[in-house]
Amino acid sequence: MENIVNINYEQTGESSNTNALGMRQMQAMVYEARTQQYLLIKAPPASGKSRALMFVALDKLANQGIKRVIVAVPEKSIGRSFKETNLRKFGFFADWKVAPYFDLCDVDNEKDKSGRFKEFFQQKSTSILICTHATLRFAMKELMDDALNDTLLAIDEFHHASADETSGLGDIVRRAMTGSTAHIIAMTGSYFRGDGVPVLRPEDEERFYRVTYNYYQQLNGYRYLKSLGIGYHFYQGSYLSALAETDLLDTNKKTIIHIPSVKSRAATGDKYNEVQQIMSVIGDKVDTDYNTGVYTLKCRNDGRLIRVVDLVEDDLRDRNRVQGFLQRMKGKDAVDIIIALGTAKEGFDWEWCEHCLTIGVRGSLTEVVQIIGRCTRDCEGKEHAQFTNLIAAPEAIQEKVEIAVNDILKAITASLLMEQVMAPVWKFKTKEEAAASKGDKRTLIIEGLKPLSTEKTKHIVANDLDDLKATILQNDMIVKAMGGNTPPEVINNVLIPKIIQERHPDCNDDELEELRQHVVLDSVTKGGEVVIGSDGNRMLKIANRFINIDDLSIKLIDSINPFQRAYEIMSKSVTAPVLRLIQESIAEQRIQMTKEEAVALFRRAIPEYMNKHNGHEPEMSDPDPQVSRMAEAIAFVRNAKIQAMRQSMNK
Repeated sequence: MENIVNINYEQTGESSNTNALGMRQMQAMVYEARTQQYLLIKAPPASGKSRALMFVALDKLANQGIKRVIVAVPEKSIGRSFKETNLRKFGFFADWKVAPYFDLCDVDNEKDKSGRFKEFFQQKSTSILICTHATLRFAMKELMDDALNDTLLAIDEFHHASADETSGLGDIVRRAMTGSTAHIIAMTGSYFRGDGVPVLRPEDEERFYRVTYNYYQQLNGYRYLKSLGIGYHFYQGSYLSALAETDLLDTNKKTIIHIPSVKSRAATGDKYNEVQQIMSVIGDKVDTDYNTGVYTLKCRNDGRLIRVVDLVEDDLRDRNRVQGFLQRMKGKDAVDIIIALGTAKEGFDWEWCEHCLTIGVRGSLTEVVQIIGRCTRDCEGKEHAQFTNLIAAPEAIQEKVEIAVNDILKAITASLLMEQVMAPVWKFKTKEEAAASKGDKRTLIIEGLKPLSTEKTKHIVANDLDDLKATILQNDMIVKAMGGNTPPEVINNVLIPKIIQERHPDCNDDELEELRQHVVLDSVTKGGEVVIGSDGNRMLKIANRFINIDDLSIKLIDSINPFQRAYEIMSKSVTAPVLRLIQESIAEQRIQMTKEEAVALFRRAIPEYMNKHNGHEPEMSDPDPQVSRMAEAIAFVRNAKIQAMRQSMNK
């Protein structure tokens, strides 16, 4: 299968090397900000956020008057990342010690977690507690806000919080900030949510000090991992048949298989049977270890023994047995394949994972980012990481083509963003700014670029640009405009500013324009390449054109659709009939036609055209505007009929 995106890393080792205190590059950046009361850490999976928290938390306990630390994670399996850790041997002044009684993620002790959480505040023998988001929410219902005085509250996967007033986690954050002296460390690999709701209210977000470490810094600084592939495979019929008939499931690679949600269109409705079917594709079951929950299968291809773990099982005892095994496993050979549904995503640490095979469309970009992060951990012996999304292809006879098309668009948009996030970071400056600063090989001088005039815009561009692009790429207006027919000027000067203003309502017009220019520049140049000419001029390749960087202007940028490449990517992986459906579906949403015009075309022009062309309908892609208009009339009438049927059914 051809990958949509192939990314190669330089293997500088910078993100993996440690300083005299045992800190990696990102962890040292966080430690420099250790005195901040509210700290937001935005860094990709496997960058070391959990240990960064340990360093800062121990300093706050020793030097900043903090008396206790609470670490909250989304699910119990992630608690493994915060287990007791020896830091002294690497140069730090203290070790991270967690009393088993207050490790509320330990599946061996499920008794009265809310009670133990409240007990934690009454004792002084230990200062660290690990729990899930759910335990934190339940226990805090019975505690006053000031119980968090002199407490460091660390929330992993912070995007689970929400500014919505019904968000329990978000409410606890607001209570801690307004009703106590608590310090807060928020950690996430993606500071945006799939539902479009902001993580924090603007007035609360402004109080956080941000430390941002992006994918490019992380992955380019690895020692062992050389490349990442992102691929999409389209199937018809059942995904189980597709797995059996293709080579997508390579049993030679350490793999996490995420089956589709039970209620999704890709699912069969019986998740347990799906697991058994996947196992039968792998091989024949020869043994079951009832102490660990690990199945041993004899590989159908070559007779090798494959160790498989089932995380789909709902039985609490079986699930705890398996999760306990995964928390304790230490060797590469302990597991070969993990089959999961809602788990083994964010924060799940299996460093040997080489392939994430995800079945069904993931509507949330956050989920895509998190799943990809499962296979991008640096590990000796692992040179390539692969993310594969197996998606049902829309068919001409399918009644809900628009839904399938929208799903594919989301998936492709996500892959496009991943390429942007992990592409080299460029610094855009005016000639005056460039002349006043030290030279940088990744600096582009842009004629007409507005300089960042306020600390607010400087901070947003330095720390939040990727998240701002994620918000833009997920917006319905942008998705509809990505077909290429919407003028670039409309996308760049109307749609993008509107979305930026919604995310940063406190920005004035000048600040919005500065942010708009940087968003468009960053979106266009990612995926481009810089070439040094024989005369020494730097040339940038954008949309198959070479442009002198020193003469690059804002007017030129505004004439380029920064999202056009999504369709170029899709054409490599989608068959012509499917692409035609996508184009027609998007075009239908923009049809401006009256009922009278459609009727007039149906009376004469359309029958004459079809008689002349052996019954073939006119197509919207026809260069003749009269023919394409007839095709629009057909789509107009078809949509009107569908709407009428829906209305009659709803009566």
